[in-house]
Amino acid sequence: MPTVTFETLTFRADHEFVHVDLLRSYTTKILKEELRAIAPFTITSPHEITFENIPVKRAETKFFSLLTKAFEHLKTKLTGNPATYIHRNSGIPLIGNVAFGIVYRGSSIIEIKTNNGCNLDCVYCSIAEGISSRKHDFVIEKDYLLDELDKLLEFVDEPVEIHIGVQGEPFLYGDMENLIEDLQETDRVHTISIDTNGTLLSKQMIDRLAHCTKLQLNLSLDALNEETAKDVAGVKSYNVKHVQEIISYASSKLKVIVAPVLTPCFNEQEMEKIILFVKSLPVQPILGIQNFLRYKAGRNPGKELSWEDFYALLQNLEQKHEIKLRLAKTDFAVRETRELPKPFKEGDLVTAIIKAPDRFPNSVLAVAKDRTISVPGCLFQKDKQITVKILRDKHNIFVGKLA
Repeated sequence: MPTVTFETLTFRADHEFVHVDLLRSYTTKILKEELRAIAPFTITSPHEITFENIPVKRAETKFFSLLTKAFEHLKTKLTGNPATYIHRNSGIPLIGNVAFGIVYRGSSIIEIKTNNGCNLDCVYCSIAEGISSRKHDFVIEKDYLLDELDKLLEFVDEPVEIHIGVQGEPFLYGDMENLIEDLQETDRVHTISIDTNGTLLSKQMIDRLAHCTKLQLNLSLDALNEETAKDVAGVKSYNVKHVQEIISYASSKLKVIVAPVLTPCFNEQEMEKIILFVKSLPVQPILGIQNFLRYKAGRNPGKELSWEDFYALLQNLEQKHEIKLRLAKTDFAVRETRELPKPFKEGDLVTAIIKAPDRFPNSVLAVAKDRTISVPGCLFQKDKQITVKILRDKHNIFVGKLA
């Protein structure tokens, strides 16, 4: 009896559907009667479906066809937002969009973005991500991401830092630990940094990752007062004590940077408390206070401090508490590297194929010459050919308009 097995999928049945969960955080469903049309079936384990009295290849072909159809209705479990699974057979390249895949800005820090979505609703979020978000989400197949990253690393041809800075919370990605393990074994990678709110981390997870000597956790901690912390996080379930425990525990095992965002009218009074907390730890992590900045697509709860006022505040805190708070590129050894050639430039007219909705409403992802192009003001019609005028090409991130 043929069995289809997936490490990244889990199956569960109700009276009408088989629900398919992808990488824990995404879900879709298949009608039982559609599966029975292949052959009688049994969910033999959370990751396996076994079919009866049918050749293996026929069962696999028919099941993959149903799965492809079901993935057109993939949703993020946390928000119910529609999502697109980008894998090696999706026809969607991983360079070209700032929200997913690979972002290379010609420096020794290469960003990779595995997923979208966040379990918080932080008041200062520069992209307004979180549980209230109504954007279109993306999730990337790990092996596809690694294969494409290897091509870029071969082009750059020097040691780099890989920064996992997703538009959301990276540990919602079910393959994150495996991804970190794989990057640990990649010769051209000297550092793996990851931005996280810490809420999904556990001491057991930290123990599993402790041997990853290249790993650096950038943990957000914006207040110690419980109510203030919940207000800044935007959710009443936020547990600041848990995050403090994770910071303390992780600092004894890994390199940790604590990165609060100073947001006027919300948490100015919490900065000194955070400094004292960090200094009290047996192994003191790096502390880098960030300045809240207003962004067009972000949540903007108030005014931002001028850089002059912000740096003056940090200087006073540094002197008072004898701690370094101002971090610069030189602290991370950031350097320029080879510029990746662009297949087209601003002003070019490009023939492209629509492949998926983009992050924002009324915008699509089009594909041309192994790049994605964001095209606002375009109706989604999968595989439709369009002509696009390129409006932005900086860092191989492309935005265009219908020509």
